[in-house]
Amino acid sequence: MTTATKITLFRVVMIPVFLVCMYLSEIWSWMQIVSCVVFAVASLSDILDGQIARRCNQVTDLGKFLDPLADKVLVIAAMAMFCEWGIYPAWALMIVLAREFAVTGLRLIAAGKGRVIAAGWSGKVKTAVTMTGLSFMLVFGRRFVFSEVLDWVVVAAITVTTLYSGIEYFVRNHDVFENTK
Repeated sequence: MTTATKITLFRVVMIPVFLVCMYLSEIWSWMQIVSCVVFAVASLSDILDGQIARRCNQVTDLGKFLDPLADKVLVIAAMAMFCEWGIYPAWALMIVLAREFAVTGLRLIAAGKGRVIAAGWSGKVKTAVTMTGLSFMLVFGRRFVFSEVLDWVVVAAITVTTLYSGIEYFVRNHDVFENTK
């Protein structure tokens, strides 16, 4: 198993740790900071494993599968927790989920035709905005006067970048649907 894949697996293991910390933060407020640190470390590991995989020629099929899955599950875990707390609207989470399922479906159709659809620039921006925004929500939590405004700014930024990147994937790859039976 490559170093890059081990880092990705570390991120997968951090997801339940993050969720437990989030639940415990309802009992002990200081656990919200721990949650934020866990989320930030897991998010930053995404950058690290990608760089190691490319620089050290450690790109594997397992890594190609696990890396985006780990990112999506980490982000959706945070959003779902925020939904449970009433600070992230379910409709915004549904947009994120629908985009992820749609792009995955697009990639599956393309793969069936022998074509690989790599992550685009807008998808990377969406991931960075999402992880950064959720980190801000974790840091500032429900403790500050402006937290509600920050939450809505983050939700808006995530929703806009999610929609834009999803639309871009389909516009750039519309030909995948040609001659589909």
